[in-house]
Amino acid sequence: MYHNTWKDLSVEKSMVFMSGPRQAGKTTLSKQVLDSFSNRLYYNWDIPQDRVRLLENPFFFENIERKNSSEPFVVFDEIHKYRDWKNYLKGVYDRFHETFQFLVSGSGRLDIYQKGGDSLAGRYFLFHLWPFTIAELGKKGTNHEVFMEDPLQISMEESSELQEIWSNLASFSGFPEPFLSGRETTYRRWSSAYSQQLIREDIRDLTGIKSIGDLETLYHLLPTKIGSPISLPSLCRDLKISYNSIRNWLSTMERFFLIFSIPTWTRRVARAIQKEQKIYLWDFPQIKDPASRFENMVAVELYRAVSLWNDMGYGRFSLHFIKNKEQEEVDFLIAEENDPVLLVEAKLSDPQPSKALLKFQSALKTPAVQLVNEAGGYRTISNSDQTIMVAPAAQWLAGLP
Repeated sequence: MYHNTWKDLSVEKSMVFMSGPRQAGKTTLSKQVLDSFSNRLYYNWDIPQDRVRLLENPFFFENIERKNSSEPFVVFDEIHKYRDWKNYLKGVYDRFHETFQFLVSGSGRLDIYQKGGDSLAGRYFLFHLWPFTIAELGKKGTNHEVFMEDPLQISMEESSELQEIWSNLASFSGFPEPFLSGRETTYRRWSSAYSQQLIREDIRDLTGIKSIGDLETLYHLLPTKIGSPISLPSLCRDLKISYNSIRNWLSTMERFFLIFSIPTWTRRVARAIQKEQKIYLWDFPQIKDPASRFENMVAVELYRAVSLWNDMGYGRFSLHFIKNKEQEEVDFLIAEENDPVLLVEAKLSDPQPSKALLKFQSALKTPAVQLVNEAGGYRTISNSDQTIMVAPAAQWLAGLP
């Protein structure tokens, strides 16, 4: 999936950025892409010898050993940790974009670390690589255009294999190391080390935040907050930390891919809640409540799809939730260009469409699907002139493009 994404983007731009969570597989993909080139070079800022090479000779890759006349390919891994990385890559692109191809990979968002310097705008395409999802592992994804014409389509075959993959994701997350191990002890060791290293190394070193212990405590509080709009005042009271600090720390966690957030949707929704957001975890097996963990898993699948569609230039898509002042709520809404495309409700086992889903579908005039965690068949229900599908999450999500 992601190799094809890089291939499509690299046709139009000689410099492609790949960003995503730490340990999601970016280095592995970089080296797979690298193997398809004869004249190639892999550079990693985290390797001391590589740092010295760049500082001594910024254009060291000019001396790459050439086996033939084909275009050279250079991977810059974790280059965003270099203080002047934006200006450096701008100079590299301007001088070499006609004769070299570049893949720039990083475990943080490659546009957030430095606010000064010359802009890289127009010099690269960006795409995101996420942990494994059922759509990637199940290999049943459809064409994006076909999906948009009928988002309620689903594979006719019931697949026990899909349900097993979904169950493994719930237990081990989509990060390659714990998922491929298939062992709970490996997951627990990995999860503990993962958050600790990311917070105490990357975030501490690259942001200058001093209260790292409090930030770590905040992160470990979040699994109990999944499924409801996040309350910053409540977190302030729990941690005895200022409102601005909590807000900034959550933003930092999102920039470093510990969490992601989705905003409310308010258009054509009477008495809609304004300016709230839900937060979800990339490492979701740490969520103890089954219903909240299930909702988080659905959120990851939808967020991956929406971000990929945006990266590929299919349109301007966004992911939201709906909630009104009567506390009626639908978990997710996919929008394109600020128009609703699809409503998605996540229910652990309820086969009956929720009253809120029926209500908001009638108001927004859009297809809707209610996903359940159990295997089994699916069915469609008429709601005025619209259709609601109730379907197993693994089966429907595996078809997301």
